[in-house]
Amino acid sequence: MPRASTAALSRYLLHGQVTRRGCLRSLQATAASSRRPVSVPAALSSSRCVHTETQAPTAATVVAPSTAAAHVPLRKQLKDEAKKAKASGKKKKKNANNQLVEGWELTVGIEIHAQLNTARKLFSPAATSFNDEPNSHVAYFDLATPGSQPLFQKETLIPALRAALALNCDIQSTSRFDRKHYFHWDQPSGYQITQYYEPFARDGHITLQPRDGIALEDGDGLRIGIKQVQMEQDTAKTMAQAENTHWIDFNRTGVPLIEIITHPDIHHPATAAAFVRKVQILLNAVDSCVSGMEAGGLRADVNVSVRRTNDPKGPLGTRTEIKNLSSFKAVEDAIIAERDRQIAVLEAGGTIEGETRGWSIGSTETRRLRGKEGEVDYRYMPDPDLSPLFIGQDLISRLRGTLGQLPDAEVDELVQEFQLTPKDALSLVALDGGNRVEYFWNVIDALVSRLPAEATSNLACFQLAANWILHELGRLTANPHDDSVSELGFTADGQCERVPVDYLADILLFLHQRQITMKVAKELLWVVFRGTVPSQYASIADAIESENMWFNELSDEEYAELADSAIEGQDHIVQQFVEYKQYPQGKLMFLVGRMLRLGAEERINPQNAEKAMRNALEEKYVPMLRAHTSEQ
Repeated sequence: MPRASTAALSRYLLHGQVTRRGCLRSLQATAASSRRPVSVPAALSSSRCVHTETQAPTAATVVAPSTAAAHVPLRKQLKDEAKKAKASGKKKKKNANNQLVEGWELTVGIEIHAQLNTARKLFSPAATSFNDEPNSHVAYFDLATPGSQPLFQKETLIPALRAALALNCDIQSTSRFDRKHYFHWDQPSGYQITQYYEPFARDGHITLQPRDGIALEDGDGLRIGIKQVQMEQDTAKTMAQAENTHWIDFNRTGVPLIEIITHPDIHHPATAAAFVRKVQILLNAVDSCVSGMEAGGLRADVNVSVRRTNDPKGPLGTRTEIKNLSSFKAVEDAIIAERDRQIAVLEAGGTIEGETRGWSIGSTETRRLRGKEGEVDYRYMPDPDLSPLFIGQDLISRLRGTLGQLPDAEVDELVQEFQLTPKDALSLVALDGGNRVEYFWNVIDALVSRLPAEATSNLACFQLAANWILHELGRLTANPHDDSVSELGFTADGQCERVPVDYLADILLFLHQRQITMKVAKELLWVVFRGTVPSQYASIADAIESENMWFNELSDEEYAELADSAIEGQDHIVQQFVEYKQYPQGKLMFLVGRMLRLGAEERINPQNAEKAMRNALEEKYVPMLRAHTSEQ
């Protein structure tokens, strides 16, 4: 076959110009009779040579260079398409204002898959592994080797039961395993073992409150019913490579999962995201889940349907399923996009097909993956190699009694006892899988041992501790260019490797008692994080003493002199304090800022500086200006 030149290939690929001699031309002529009709984008149809079954290739169908339309660069085509999409209303709307569509009701059901915190796989003694060498923890049964048999690992049941109890489920005394058949490269046996017909837990619920981030339309809260919780095995991990190649890591095959299936009780996208977030917090609180959505240990599938609000007792609309959503934002965005798509189809007179759809981060539309499978497609059948699972009431009682305080109760306690905002309390409970709130309680215990009993100011010190543990500790690891400080090292017993409890308690105590300034306190926190205090100083107090960092505050006379210096030359500012309809607080803080810049910052308390400035204005400068005005 003759070799086409680079120039000829370029003209053909970029401009649709087919050479009159050589392999491209002959190939076009011989293949035209067997070619299927081709759908060409409108932007390219004028510059490409396109043939169908009914159109033989003739000289007239070839676009000559002199008559070809001007070439449109790909970047410009994409920009034009983006402009058209924006003009057609396909741009993403703000979720806060997009929870309802007038005339339509949304219904959502959710299926959550969570990896259990276990050392062994569900049906083999191989270790669960997520970061080890690929295919290094694989048993014969994981690969469906002929002759291998499943052996249920009893210890995997414990975290599953703890999760079901946290979700307020009824534990079934007898449950059974089923085979769910489908063929894919990540499933060596051609079926997945699950609990479709007789799961180990049923009839649970979660109560969502406004502080959980539900939609405003859900008012004071709602209760989401959980149909069932079932145990099942995970699939292998697929790793896409170049040139349409996929590598398979069978370490994940057989890792134990629970699938949490809700009733269709959710009607707003934000509430769906709040539900998934709360499930993750609950599973972490009872130590059932390995990791959250951010690490791939929890995945959500959502079932979405719509119907008109003028027939509330009518049947629900045809549902579609969006698979493998990996973030809370993706849950909300995907539901909004699919709801809007279904409404547009129905309003145009079309019908909704039951199908499985996908979602990509940053998208504005869901995409079809395949037709929706039903029960008959999976050919569910009882697994003949596994006996029924019997769960004793004594085990359930023991686990229920050791479940500990659940997140809702702990948030309530933080709000009531320390007067934290619900948002801060929820963040404290959710961060680091619950380890950070344990650290908070340890810091509180350390402060209680240092503070005078029954002091009325103790509450302010405890609130200061919550603020620092939430925000100041987070800033220590905020440097994206320093990988060595990416983790604080919180442990399950409430300790922190980088900032020990006693060191933080000492810093907060000295700051609360105004023995050091805020700036010094932050510097001390940083050197503790870097390990300087235990290596160079015996204690926090020793570090402050050695570096002469104690707070030696200005006297009242020195504050007054500093206020005079800050006001000097600011007559136009002071004038605004003479006659005003609303007190000029901003101007007051401007003058206080001048005090901080003119004085020794390490000796100034901003609150006392503001008080001194206010006194100087009200007792000296404003009366002086008023007297001067009256004389004129």
